[in-house]
Amino acid sequence: MQAQKHGKPLTEAETKKLLEKYGIPFPKRAVAKNRDEAIKYAKEIGFPIVMKILSPDIIHKTDVGGVILNIDSEEKVAEAWDTIMNNVKQKAPDARIDGVLLEEMVSGGYEIIIGGLKDPVFGPVVMFGGLGGIYVELFQDVSFRLAPIDEKEAEEMIKETKGYKILAGFRGMKPANIEAIKKLLVNISKVMAERSDILELDLNPVRAFPDRVVVLDAKCIVGE
Repeated sequence: MQAQKHGKPLTEAETKKLLEKYGIPFPKRAVAKNRDEAIKYAKEIGFPIVMKILSPDIIHKTDVGGVILNIDSEEKVAEAWDTIMNNVKQKAPDARIDGVLLEEMVSGGYEIIIGGLKDPVFGPVVMFGGLGGIYVELFQDVSFRLAPIDEKEAEEMIKETKGYKILAGFRGMKPANIEAIKKLLVNISKVMAERSDILELDLNPVRAFPDRVVVLDAKCIVGE
């Protein structure tokens, strides 16, 4: 299935604001417009944090040095601000900058991926990947359904992937919260079914824990 290619990307902050209306869980976050705001918001969120460049012209933030992880002090927030701005200035000098997104650092759990697209033939589609992060491209361990779906269909999608064995608690490991993953899948399918302007959604990685799921990164392409 192929998404329609035309459209414009939203920033990560815009995407997360849109998805929160559907109950999608994200880490604590704030958008800073300058270095002093970054320090202020970092203290409010609590260390450690992640800082990411916000630009409608930069989809892959890591490619331009626009992401710094595990920032654990006010001094490092200031350093990270300068580093990110210098990196972007060198590698994407024409990019418009909306600020920097600061987020609570979330680690551990299992990495999964959830997405959606508007197929030109089939319409809105939802996708689940049992292995998120860099592994989704390597193993192609994904399943698809036409949106919207219910929890029964969401469970079928999860169990169709090879990653389900890991999520269910492989060799004594603690299982992920499958109910929370199902709810997230259903909610994303509602987004795709109800928002005709959304051409493509990419939630990757999503961290699945025994008690919850948290979406760390989200990309969205909307119609012009």
